[in-house]
Amino acid sequence: MPRYRLTVEYDGGPYCGFQAQAEQPTVQAALERAIEAFCGERIRVHAAGRTDTGVHASAQVIHFDTDVIRPKNAWVRGPNACLDPAIRVLWSHEVPDDFHARYSALSRSYRYLLLDDPVAPAILRGRVGWFHMRLDVDRMREACAALVGEHDFSAFRGAECQARSPIRTLSEARVERQSNLVAFTFRANAFLHHMIRNIVGSLVYVGADREEPAWIAELMASRDRRKAAPTFAASGLYLAGVEYDPELRLPAFRETSP
Repeated sequence: MPRYRLTVEYDGGPYCGFQAQAEQPTVQAALERAIEAFCGERIRVHAAGRTDTGVHASAQVIHFDTDVIRPKNAWVRGPNACLDPAIRVLWSHEVPDDFHARYSALSRSYRYLLLDDPVAPAILRGRVGWFHMRLDVDRMREACAALVGEHDFSAFRGAECQARSPIRTLSEARVERQSNLVAFTFRANAFLHHMIRNIVGSLVYVGADREEPAWIAELMASRDRRKAAPTFAASGLYLAGVEYDPELRLPAFRETSP
């Protein structure tokens, strides 16, 4: 049975996260309905990451199996014709039957976009996070150094996290200013529930001069979520890329920006 991999982007605002839930609008349910309408058979979609309510994706990866044979480009055009306007398939690729969107992934990249301005956004509302004062990017960049590597991230772990271990390997933690937006980029083998939003909240404390850059390392060492900053809003968070083994000869990984 052929297996297809699709890259998908979506506005997470209208949905209660990616994973299907009874009587709730979700990205998974919308994708399954659209693909089923196109190919005429029941489909089960698997994703690289289960984004939360209000979280967006510019490069989510899904896979599914089907007996239906269609031209390669049809798996882009067909589902898009049936999808909600807030979700779009970007490209498709047939993959080996042992490929799994989640378990075959080597890393995932997320980006958080934050407007630091006295006035809350109107046009960008729901697309970016917001903080009411200018943040010091250099201080936050210095603090990020403590996050890179293999660590126990319990201090940034959400209360509802079901991961067996809080140990994760963060290969990139970067902060950049893009005009009046601050862009946080994180790449890791996997993330804990609310991990990025909790890290961003604590970095904002550093950027606002409420805490010193060394505070992030102290939080890590404490392993105590209660000592860190509150969880930041979901609206600025984007799943921006998923990396796989080059031997699969899939289209090259590229981090995309919303």
